[in-house]
Amino acid sequence: MTPPDAPDSSPGPLPVPLPGPLPGPLPGPLLGSGRTADVYALPDGRVLRRYRDGLDATTELAVMARLLEHGYPVPRVWPRGGRHELVMERLSGPTLAEAVAVGTVSAEAAAAILATLLDRLHAIPARTSADPADRTLHMDFHPVNVMLTPHGPVVIDWATATEGPPALDRATSALILAQAAVAMPEFAALARAVLPPFLRLLGPLDPDRITEARLLRAGNPTLSRPEIAALDEAVALIARGG
Repeated sequence: MTPPDAPDSSPGPLPVPLPGPLPGPLPGPLLGSGRTADVYALPDGRVLRRYRDGLDATTELAVMARLLEHGYPVPRVWPRGGRHELVMERLSGPTLAEAVAVGTVSAEAAAAILATLLDRLHAIPARTSADPADRTLHMDFHPVNVMLTPHGPVVIDWATATEGPPALDRATSALILAQAAVAMPEFAALARAVLPPFLRLLGPLDPDRITEARLLRAGNPTLSRPEIAALDEAVALIARGG
C-alpha cells in the first residue's frame, strides 16, 4: 500500500462538463506526493497528476476513459500536452483506509467494498486483449486507493493498470494487504483487520497467481528492501487466511 497522491479536497464530481485540455500555464499548489507522482491543484475543480519518473500516462488515460464509459467509478480525466501528466477531477472524501482507521467503516464493510469493486472491474471486457477471458487489472488495489466520495466509492491511481486474468488482480490485492500487515507499520492494524474478511469474500486464490503476484511485487522499484523481504511472510499470512 502507498499513500494517496492527493489529500482530501474540494467538492465531489462537478455537475456540469468541464472544459477540454488545459493550455500551458504552470499548475497551482502542490496537494500531495506519492512514490512516483505529484498532484497539483488547478483553478477549475480539477487536479494535475505529474509523474516524476517519466512514466507515460497515455495508457492510464485510455484505461480510465474506457472504464468511465462502462460506468465504473473512476475520476473523470482529460488529456494534457505532456505524456507524463493527467488532468483529473478533484475528489472529496476520505480514503477507505482513513474511514476504517477512524471507525466510520468497519473492516468487514471495507472488505465488502473492495470485493465488490473488484468484481465490477472484472466484469468489464479488456480494452485491447484478444483473449476473451482477459479483463482490465488495477494491480495496486487496496484501501488507500479507494476514496469514499459523497457519490460513492471511487477507485484512484491507475498507473499500474494492465490486462490479464482477474485471478492475478485478486491475488495481487490480497498480497498487498498481507504485505502491509507484516511490513508497513502505519497500515498494519488496518490490513490485519481487513484481510481476513477480504480473503473470505475473494474465495480460493490460485496459487500460481499468488506466485506470479509475489514476483511482480518483488520487482516493483517503488518498494523498500524491508517491504520486499516481507513477501514470503505475506504469502504465508494469506495461506493462514489472514
